[in-house]
Amino acid sequence: MKGKQVLLTGGTGGLGMGVTPLVVARGAKVTIPYRSGEEVDRLKGILTPTEFESIRFVKAELTDETTVEKLINDMGRVDVLIHLVGGFSMGKVHEYSYGDWKQDFTLNLDTTFLLCKHSLAKMLQQDYGRIVTVGSRGAVQPMGQLAAYCASKAGVVALTQAIADETKGTNITANTVLPSVIDTPSNRESMGSEQAEQWVKPESLGEVICFLASEAAQDIRGAAVPVYGNI
Repeated sequence: MKGKQVLLTGGTGGLGMGVTPLVVARGAKVTIPYRSGEEVDRLKGILTPTEFESIRFVKAELTDETTVEKLINDMGRVDVLIHLVGGFSMGKVHEYSYGDWKQDFTLNLDTTFLLCKHSLAKMLQQDYGRIVTVGSRGAVQPMGQLAAYCASKAGVVALTQAIADETKGTNITANTVLPSVIDTPSNRESMGSEQAEQWVKPESLGEVICFLASEAAQDIRGAAVPVYGNI
């Protein structure tokens, strides 16, 4: 990815803490959207000053198409899209509110569509691109009390594979990763840390993501790569 223009969403989040340093270390020119200054400050403690200053931070709301389109147009060129934004909440189907259901789809699937749509338009002009999205083990092995999360992540997988099919014959690839529980501070807080050593490390998932985002992965298209840790 050296010298490549990389749009890295969610780069300041729990997974981003593991992925962002790996992308920067590979010499990419990284743009990271953010919502608050506190998010940006989280990266300062894990990056060198030189690495931190090399990142272009742009305040943006990724659920708004006009904002996403401007973000991508302002980059001029998008060689790689790594879309980490997402989240989950739990609840039984018969108790789950429609508002929460829609919110899960907005966060997980709608943002993926918007970022992929406008990044792909740039990539088709360039005849080069790497798209890496984050699905979930739950997308292929759904679990109770996670219906909205699993369904929205299944949509991410389907969207990514549809893009891979649409871009056959080009130098553009689209792939997704399917992590199980990721060892982030928020997951430890909500689920406890008793089994955290068996969860997927952000850095480990980041290595898979970085490979799929590289030139070396030119022959991998439409893959849904399981990254399940030890559970």
